[in-house]
Amino acid sequence: MTKTRQAFADGKAFIPFLTAGDPNLDITETLILEMAAQGADLIEIGIPFSDPVAEGPVIQNADERSLSAGTTTDLIFDMVERVRQRTDVPLAFMTYINPVFTYGSDRFVKRSAQLGVDALIVPDMPFEEKGELQPYCTEYGVDLVSLIAPTSKERIRMIAEEAEGFLYCVSSLGVTGVRSAITTDVGEMISLVREVSDIPCAIGFGISTPEQAADMAARADGAIVGSAIVRLVAEHGKACGPYVSRYVKEMADAVHNAK
Repeated sequence: MTKTRQAFADGKAFIPFLTAGDPNLDITETLILEMAAQGADLIEIGIPFSDPVAEGPVIQNADERSLSAGTTTDLIFDMVERVRQRTDVPLAFMTYINPVFTYGSDRFVKRSAQLGVDALIVPDMPFEEKGELQPYCTEYGVDLVSLIAPTSKERIRMIAEEAEGFLYCVSSLGVTGVRSAITTDVGEMISLVREVSDIPCAIGFGISTPEQAADMAARADGAIVGSAIVRLVAEHGKACGPYVSRYVKEMADAVHNAK
C-alpha cells in the first residue's frame, strides 16, 4: 500500500490544499506543519502557475502573489525538504503540466520522490494523455492521481481501473472555489468507481464548511478543501497561521467524525 493510500487507512481522510509561496515559503512551511498537527491526513501543495485553468479567482490570485514574490519550483522543493525533516504526513504536489514540462518531467518526478512527495495531481492533463508522466511516476514510486468529474460518465470506470493513490472526485462543474451548495450526485460517481475498484475516493471543489465536509466525507472516503484555506491566507497574510490552524482542526474533526 502506498503512503498516499495509507492516508485513508484509518477512516475518512481530510486533505487540505495551499498555494506554495503565498504569502511566502516560510509561512507555507509553517502552515504545512500546523495542518499535519491539526489532523490533516494528506496535504496538497500547489505549485503556482501563471495560467491555472481549473482554478477560480481565489487560487488564481494566490498563484499571482506567489509568483510575484519570486517563488520557483526549486525553492518549493527546498521548502519541502525542510518540511520532510519534521513530519511524515503524506504530501502531494498539485500543479499544471506546463511547470512539469518546463522543469523536465523526469527531473521533476525524480526530485519529488527524493523529497518524499507521495503523489502528483495534474488537473489539466487529460486521462488519455497521462502517458506523458506515468512512466516517470511508476519509475520513482510517485502516485499519479486521476480526476473524475460529473461529466466523465462512461469514462469513470476506465479511469478508476487504472487509478493510483486515490481518485480526486470533482464535485462541481467549472473551476475551484467556495460554493454555498454542492448539488452533484456524488453517490452516482462513486458507485461507478466501486463497480471496478476499491480505490479511495476524495471529493473536492467547493467544500468550505464543516457541514459540507462531513456530508461529502459520509458519501466518499475523504474531503479536499482548497479555496477556503487559500482565502484565509489572503485575508490574514503573514498572520494567517492561527486562523488556518483553527479552521483545519474544525474541518478535520468534521471529516473524521463523518458517518
